[in-house]
Amino acid sequence: MKKLFLFIFFFGIISTGFCQLKSRTFEEIDSLQQIQKRKIIIFIHTDWCQFCQRMKATTFKNQEIIEKLNSDFYFIDFNVEEKRDITFANHTFKYQPSGNNIGVHELALELGKINNQIAYPILCVLNDKNEIIFQYNNYLALKDFKVLLENLEK
Repeated sequence: MKKLFLFIFFFGIISTGFCQLKSRTFEEIDSLQQIQKRKIIIFIHTDWCQFCQRMKATTFKNQEIIEKLNSDFYFIDFNVEEKRDITFANHTFKYQPSGNNIGVHELALELGKINNQIAYPILCVLNDKNEIIFQYNNYLALKDFKVLLENLEK
């Protein structure tokens, strides 16, 4: 009995310690919103952006952030260089090449432009009607991201 208790106890600690962030797709959002209305947090990034990669390695690896995002929001990890067509909010968005192996996705431009400019990383928050309620285009440290999540819950 004691061994069973210890096994369950340690398994519980290990499984909560390795909780992973659930990243959704744009195509899933409509059906998810029908089940439970939540705000959508979209992390718009590139592979070559140092600050994007730092946020992925720190902010989005933090267990408290992961648990909050998984339980209270729908999270989308969106690479602007995604080449597949994406259907979202009854519109199909396409990748727009601008040279050899470079380009940007139309949806990233739609969600990420602030004052008609785009700079990475971008956090875009949508309400349950897919309307933009918040945009931020800069590195967001762990502490600041926690504050943002707290404010979004109000």
